[in-house]
Amino acid sequence: MTTVDDQGLVFAGVARQAQLVRDRQVSPRELVAHHLERIAQLDPVLNAFRVVLAEQAMADAAQVERRLAAGEVLPLAGVPIAVKDDTDVAGVSSMCGTGIDTGPVSSDSAAVRRLRAAGAVIIGKTHLPEFGAYPVCESPTWGVTRNPWDLYRTTGGSSGGSAAAVAAGMVPGALGTDGGGSVRIPAACCGLVGLKGQRGCISTKQSPERAYRFHGLHHIGTLARSVADAALLHDAMTGAEPNDEIPSPPPTPPLTDAASHPPRRLRIAMSFKPVVPVPVTDEVRRPVLETAELLRSLGHEVVERDPLYPPAAILAVLALFMNGLAHEIDRLPTPELLERRIQAEGRTARLVPDWMAHRALAARGWLSERGLRPIADCDALMTPVLAKPPVRVGHFEGLGPTRSMARLLAFMPFTPPQNFTGQPAMSIPAGVSADGLPEAVHLVGRPHDGSTIVSLAAQLESARPWAHHWPPAARHRTPAKG
Repeated sequence: MTTVDDQGLVFAGVARQAQLVRDRQVSPRELVAHHLERIAQLDPVLNAFRVVLAEQAMADAAQVERRLAAGEVLPLAGVPIAVKDDTDVAGVSSMCGTGIDTGPVSSDSAAVRRLRAAGAVIIGKTHLPEFGAYPVCESPTWGVTRNPWDLYRTTGGSSGGSAAAVAAGMVPGALGTDGGGSVRIPAACCGLVGLKGQRGCISTKQSPERAYRFHGLHHIGTLARSVADAALLHDAMTGAEPNDEIPSPPPTPPLTDAASHPPRRLRIAMSFKPVVPVPVTDEVRRPVLETAELLRSLGHEVVERDPLYPPAAILAVLALFMNGLAHEIDRLPTPELLERRIQAEGRTARLVPDWMAHRALAARGWLSERGLRPIADCDALMTPVLAKPPVRVGHFEGLGPTRSMARLLAFMPFTPPQNFTGQPAMSIPAGVSADGLPEAVHLVGRPHDGSTIVSLAAQLESARPWAHHWPPAARHRTPAKG
């Protein structure tokens, strides 16, 4: 049995836990059991998990022990990982935040299969809003997922269940998906690192009976408490699959290498320009300005420079998302069971024909190049993640599609462009506000250059450590609700 105390073990992080297992200071079964106990204690309050795979996880942990004994080298040896419930895990339904159960899937998604190959133990599947369509984690079927920093503030979304699970120490890392910021937004709301790599680095291929049709907007990303852990999980999932919808990009060095080396002197563009003209509050501007001063003190050049957001690109993103949503709804056997707002969005989405989505795809290259031209001489872009601090639970409650879209854009106007361009981007912590909420900044890399922002993020993490900040709901064995 490890000499690390319980709290220290669950907050040790992905890489450290795997090292403890490899050093035989803790066994995979002991590690998984610790996390299952913590989930049992905390999840009744936080509601991060749709399903906990306790029995299967313990069996998988035993299998990891046998693999280690046989001499396998496993970078994620025995580490329990949560998977968002829009990503397939063999033998479990993928309900995508809905109340419609189409039955267990036949096989793991490519990303989950690669996590298992690296020695990870899948401990459960986490909540999201219906189809990940909103930047919060609330649904009529599964209720509200609570933010461990403030139970009445959103976790962000749509990977809100994964973020809450990591922030509270129920798992050291989690898989999320990001179609417009759905990894980076909950990372910002929950004080985590949220990494979305270059499009195509991680295959989005699901089981044979399921397929996403969001036309390359959809990325698989990672949520963790440190840059190195997020990079380790990303590298474990990296790789192409036969007949992938999205071609794999050219090979790049592992992001874990970048996380262990400081960057050269960089030129960084700083922008507060949102995609659409909405107010950007001082609460989210201040951490970016403070980070800019820190970057200058580290020897980097920071310049104020805005990318372009051509109206045609904004319309293209909407066309791709709406067309993809229509396809997702149409594959359901009982779409009438969806929440009314999503049903209404589905009716609107069906007005976007396939030819319009294909035209948007054809224009993606030149629209992306045009938008990035003003910052082409910079190594990275830094913006806020959100336009305001985490909103209160129920922010979208009772609103129809039009008013919901207006509130959505007023909350998250910085993260969708990178899903269209496909370039790497990440949210990193930037401290805790006076009212006890996490603060964050958004780093965007050049196309096909995730290494620079990962290296830069690791340098910022070293200069301004954040992993020791634990949310209130995670500091006690049994939290009190309220």
